[in-house]
Amino acid sequence: MSETSPSDTPETPGSPDFDAMARDIAEVPAVEVIVTVAVNLMSAAAVKLGLTEEGDTYKDLDEARKLVHALAGLLDASATEISSFHAAPLRDGLKSLQLAFREASLVPDEPGKGPGEKYTGAVYG
Repeated sequence: MSETSPSDTPETPGSPDFDAMARDIAEVPAVEVIVTVAVNLMSAAAVKLGLTEEGDTYKDLDEARKLVHALAGLLDASATEISSFHAAPLRDGLKSLQLAFREASLVPDEPGKGPGEKYTGAVYG
């Protein structure tokens, strides 16, 4: 085995600088990380629901269900950690995605059984 540690190894062009990345993320408040992850989940769900300019090109309701459910779980778990200033628009976006999912489904889920409704309660239009 080699006597060098990963930090002793010279970086090659294009390889990530993990120390710099750790320093960068250490400076980001937790609320910002949570909101960023939530927005990424919302964006991915919108694509999978066919709500983007590409329309149905990337539509996949099974994938959308997973993303919406994960978003609902994240918002439920972080509700006490992020302020209502951050939470309110995220909850509105989640509800819009849940309604879009219900509308896109050929056989809609029973009220309370749709993606994320375990955390939010039944969503009605």
